Amino acid sequence: MGLVVGIIVAVVVLLLIIWVIAAYNGLVRARNAFQNAFAQIDVQLQRRFDLIPNLVETAKAYMAHERETLEAVTNARAAAVSGLGAAQASPGDPAAMQKLASTQGALTSALGRFTATAEAYPDLKANQNMMQLTEELTSTENKVAFARQAYNDSVMSYNNRRQAFPGSVIAGSFHFGPAAQWEIAPDHPETREAPKVQF
Repeated sequence: MGLVVGIIVAVVVLLLIIWVIAAYNGLVRARNAFQNAFAQIDVQLQRRFDLIPNLVETAKAYMAHERETLEAVTNARAAAVSGLGAAQASPGDPAAMQKLASTQGALTSALGRFTATAEAYPDLKANQNMMQLTEELTSTENKVAFARQAYNDSVMSYNNRRQAFPGSVIAGSFHFGPAAQWEIAPDHPETREAPKVQF
């Protein structure tokens, strides 16, 4: 009888260990998935940041009297790079994701003002380099939106796994913290739409 009880206890312990390992590995996979999704956002945002200086340089020759607008775009880009740096250091961290959303919103606003101002310069609108840059920027903005959606979906999946039983037990025991989605900053509601940068 003691042998049977010992075997049952051993099987239960083994099943418990397998359950813990499976739940832990599932949380690790979900965390890695949202971090990978953030890496895709990073790629697109870096491309966006690389295009903006070229856009500003092209516009300088035509918009000499719009120095404030050009500086606003440059400053917003610098702040957005900083916001991305904070999020890169800790993808999913609520404070980092809020900073990312805020700085990206400010950049989108500055690009929107730039576009509106550039409308008054027909020669700039007709410039071949400007048309190519704005087309690339528009394409990149669309890719950012898709990458953001994939990231938010991955974060939701991770958070669901982390909060639902039995994952919640493992998440608490192994310190799997919540991940924040990239939400539109409330002070920049215009970022719900990609900036219209076509001329």
